[in-house]
Amino acid sequence: MIIEYAEIPEDSKVWIYPSSRKFYQNEIEDLESKIKTFLSDWKQDGQAIESSFVLKYNRFIVVFTSSNTPVLTNSVNELVAFIIGLQNEYSIELLDKMNACFKQGEHVQYKDLKAFKQLIKDKGVNKNTIVFDNLITTKSEFEEYWEVPAHESWYGNIFK
Repeated sequence: MIIEYAEIPEDSKVWIYPSSRKFYQNEIEDLESKIKTFLSDWKQDGQAIESSFVLKYNRFIVVFTSSNTPVLTNSVNELVAFIIGLQNEYSIELLDKMNACFKQGEHVQYKDLKAFKQLIKDKGVNKNTIVFDNLITTKSEFEEYWEVPAHESWYGNIFK
């Protein structure tokens, strides 16, 4: 069951799926429709899971589940299977957590960690570069700490 983002409690669970490429404008409507359909039908033990989503920068699929409905492993597995289906359909990577997502001007970049470290060496990014911490776990963290200077995130360890 989809609920409005504003109705999702601050302590609700969040899953962030960064895309290896920006979604093309002609893909957005279809992608949003697929996500809405999945979330509308997503159940746990026969009960609808209160959820919401946002598509940020045409690059990140962010799914929230209300803390009123703790999500169990089987339901998480259904979400992951859905995301794998999107990966296959759109020929993208969404589940790779060993990447760096960061801003360069208005653009969001997606690099594997090795390439990101090389950018640091080459001074292509620095500790003040805005990064996306896709490892956060709650809505409040998403709102406060998802987009931060690299030195304020786990990426800060790379700069030491």
